[in-house]
Amino acid sequence: MGRIFANTPDILPSIEQDDCTNELIALLSSGGDARISLDHVSGLNKYFSAPYPRRTLAYASSTANDVSPEAFTHLRGVLAGGLASYEAQLESLRARIRAAYDLSDDVEVVFAASGTDLEYVALAAVLGKAPGGIHNILLGADEVGSGCIHSAHGRYFAGETPLGVPTEMGTPVEDFGIVELADVPVRDSEGRAHSSRQIADDIALQIEQAHSAGRHPLVHVVHGSKTGLILPEPAELAMLAERFGDKVDFVVDACQARITIPALHEYLARGAMVFLTGSKFMGGPPFNGFALVPRAMMEGAAPLPAGLASVFRRAEFPEGWAGREQLPEGENPGLALRYEASVFELERFQRLPIASVAALLDRFEAALVDEVVARLGLRLVRPYAFGAEEEPREHPIEMRTLATLDVSTLDATPGFDDAQRLHRELALSGLRLGQPVKCVRRDGGWGGTLRIGMSMPQVVRLCGQSSEAAASSLHADMRSIADALAKAR
Repeated sequence: MGRIFANTPDILPSIEQDDCTNELIALLSSGGDARISLDHVSGLNKYFSAPYPRRTLAYASSTANDVSPEAFTHLRGVLAGGLASYEAQLESLRARIRAAYDLSDDVEVVFAASGTDLEYVALAAVLGKAPGGIHNILLGADEVGSGCIHSAHGRYFAGETPLGVPTEMGTPVEDFGIVELADVPVRDSEGRAHSSRQIADDIALQIEQAHSAGRHPLVHVVHGSKTGLILPEPAELAMLAERFGDKVDFVVDACQARITIPALHEYLARGAMVFLTGSKFMGGPPFNGFALVPRAMMEGAAPLPAGLASVFRRAEFPEGWAGREQLPEGENPGLALRYEASVFELERFQRLPIASVAALLDRFEAALVDEVVARLGLRLVRPYAFGAEEEPREHPIEMRTLATLDVSTLDATPGFDDAQRLHRELALSGLRLGQPVKCVRRDGGWGGTLRIGMSMPQVVRLCGQSSEAAASSLHADMRSIADALAKAR
């Protein structure tokens, strides 16, 4: 047996621990920034997940996944069969992504090492559209990701890039020029979500300010925030598009990948770029992301800024993107394998009848409410604006795969920091939930929250069971979560 790349104390016993597994773990942990590195004691990355199947109970798809047994076995076969060139791998994945989402050939695919890196793609697409630079309008920084504050500003967000180039966090990426960043809050000071209309009004004000300053506005639409918010909603988005026409561009942050094909098609038809990652709901390993770009947007883009040669390899941008030739050639087999795992999970999920998924989510919600919410006297943070009367089943089906728990009433987790501590303790003891989010107020500060999210591989597995068996499994899992929270001190 070959030496395992890192300590893997809870790897599934069914996984053969041979040289192929050793090499696969090493590759899946390479070709990204420092967040992907595995701790040599725990065998986990900074999000307490691992690029191999584990003996854990995990409902952490809103943060990061372990690789499913099925995907890991698939990757072993891919690796054993010999990897194609990086360019050939990515071209094949582009075709499979288009097929999985039923996309036409006029949608291009750009690959990135993480969702955070995708922000550079959006900036590149609107570079040079106004003499004063870019006015990037971000929605709810606390609801999308901390590193995006830097990358959405056209700056480096880590100590090194996926190409291994040393950088300093916060320093500008060469040739992006002026990038002004506006953060439009999606929640009020009490943690309550703003309405779509209010968000649209705030965005319109930012667009007008951008035009007055001679800058081109780039508006972020959030389709599935950390707590499942969709803002602005389609009606308000249509209003903004009609009002400002080609004087504004839109990018949809659907990085959670909790999005249906019709919703995805609607955004692309409006000319918006869409961000997705394979490492959240899709169920693949962290870190990997891709942008779906209408070809007209790509064809209208200025040449890529020189600084992106420190972040992207040439094959990651499609042929025809101006300035692509200045990006370095080279291979990133670890990143390609992470994409491979994610697209494998996407393809399995998309074969499911939507009615079967909806029925399973009814069972998930029932188990969550019965075993966790009611038993512990908790409150669910609903993914819509304060005062709305919608029931969860009326929210888009993709958002019903994620629930945010207000655990601030528990003795162990009154505050946000307490919830972070418990999240870490649970993760290291074999129970992985989604990270806390600042969306609940308690005693003048941020209260404790935790998230429970299903992943595509979990949905596929449970949809393959009888309704009674799936319900029993979900109730057992939720009881285990409730037991852990009840015992926390």
